[in-house]
Amino acid sequence: MSGAPSPVSVREAEPREYAEAGSVTAEAYRQYATDDSSGWHEYLREIADVEGRADRTTVFVALEGPKIVGSATLELFDRVEREDDPTLHPAESHIRMLGVHPDARRRGVARALMDACFERARAEGKTFMTLHTTERMRD
Repeated sequence: MSGAPSPVSVREAEPREYAEAGSVTAEAYRQYATDDSSGWHEYLREIADVEGRADRTTVFVALEGPKIVGSATLELFDRVEREDDPTLHPAESHIRMLGVHPDARRRGVARALMDACFERARAEGKTFMTLHTTERMRD
């Protein structure tokens, strides 16, 4: 048997997976937090709180076999942060908190998550997608 990873599959996160999905995604972002970036530490807590956003967004998990290796949050009708972010345009969907565990990068996990987001958005009649990122997040 080879040590090659299992093919990546993507589906909506189940409630029993929220903690693991949040932990994996926070780990994907951890490299961007420095000792003097308290805002990033708060953001890591927010990323890890999948349960706190699953009631108003769609959270996908990427799996290699039974192991969660990444996740993405898709805003279709409501925002993660209702008070700070502008309301979604009726044709808009928005991808947030897409993260792949560092040990699973460069294997198509992010692409599989993006594909699932695009597929779901199309099924909901959305015609454009937005994604926020920053310069520091080159990975």
